[in-house]
Amino acid sequence: MATRHLARTIILQSLYEWDFYRKEADLVKTVERNLNEFGPGIDEPEFAWKIVKGVVEHMGELDGIISKYAPEWPIDQIAIIDRNILRIGLFELLYADKDEVPSKVAINEAIELAKQFGGENSSRFVNGVLGTVYKEIIEPKEPKKEREEKKEGKET
Repeated sequence: MATRHLARTIILQSLYEWDFYRKEADLVKTVERNLNEFGPGIDEPEFAWKIVKGVVEHMGELDGIISKYAPEWPIDQIAIIDRNILRIGLFELLYADKDEVPSKVAINEAIELAKQFGGENSSRFVNGVLGTVYKEIIEPKEPKKEREEKKEGKET
C-alpha cells in the first residue's frame, strides 16, 4: 500500500472514531495512536496532519458542500464512513496543492477508500458527489488550455 494511501486510510480511521464518539474524543491523540500503530513506516506524516487539520478547520464548509451536492441525504444520515471519506476527498479537491494532489488523484483515492471501507453503493455515491463538485467548482477555474488538453485526452 502506497504511503499516502496508507496515510489517508489512517486519517479515515481516526476521523471515523472521532465522529463516532460525537467529536468528544481527543482527535490529536487518536491520530497519533493510529499513525504509531498502523503506519510506523509512513515517510511523510506531515501529509496526514495537513489533511486532518484541514478537514477539521473546514468541516462546516465541507459538510455544507456535501449537503448541497447530496440534498436527499442529510449530513447526519450519511454513514459515518462515507461522510468522512467525502470530507477527506473534498478537502483534497478544494484545498490541496494541485501539484501535490491533482484533482483526479483526490477523487480516485476517495473512491478507493469507499470501495475498501464503505458499503455496497459507497463508491458510486462518493464518485457522484466529488465528480459533480469537480465539474461545477474546480473545472471552471482551470485554465482553458488544461481543459482542452483533458478533452483531447492529453492529460499528463
